Amino acid sequence: MSEEVKLLGHKASPFTCRVIIALKMKGIPYDYIEEDTSNKSPLLLKSNPVHKKIPVLIHNGKPIAESLVIVEYIDETWKQNPILHQDPYDRAMARFWAKYIDEKCMMTLWTAYWSEENGREKAVEEANECLRTMENEVKGKRFFGGEKIGMVDIAACFFGLWVEVIQEIRGLELLTAEKFPRLFEWSQGFVNCDLIKQCLPERENLAAIFKARYGSRTTSTAPSSTQEAQ
Repeated sequence: MSEEVKLLGHKASPFTCRVIIALKMKGIPYDYIEEDTSNKSPLLLKSNPVHKKIPVLIHNGKPIAESLVIVEYIDETWKQNPILHQDPYDRAMARFWAKYIDEKCMMTLWTAYWSEENGREKAVEEANECLRTMENEVKGKRFFGGEKIGMVDIAACFFGLWVEVIQEIRGLELLTAEKFPRLFEWSQGFVNCDLIKQCLPERENLAAIFKARYGSRTTSTAPSSTQEAQ
């Protein structure tokens, strides 16, 4: 039986990138449909009527929403090249850290980067705390998943290319080799993996999208990183 796999996403979204990485790791052919998040397609609204966000995976006509849910679905549906460990404890820990990245780290970093300068100090302090936590978690390991890329690495893809581009645009360096050497080393190793390179958007294109969409605006006017994607 032939399988139909479609991915609704946006090239600038780290959430979309998570799903692309999972599909590439599994070697699953798929059709990619680029969504205009300012003018969402009827297919997206039909496929994700609750949140109306990308990414959405459509497998044999059945839609699955939310990037981490999709990654787990891919891992459970196609057994080759496992993303999550088989051990229940290790699986639980991977889910814990992926959730921490989603619910704490990404929003905290986003706020720090886009806050107004006179109100940035507290946001930067909280961002540094998150980065310090992730620094401690990756110590002594090549990847969060050990010797190979796993669920936490996929969840943390934002720390790779996206953070680098936003830091350059905003002129605020939080994740550096001097401050967080282990996490920085992980980010460089991650984005330079051959498989990951195939999944990331072009750096210049990503920078252009961020500059066009957000410019020099602050959090008072810039939408959160999770308003259009999940």
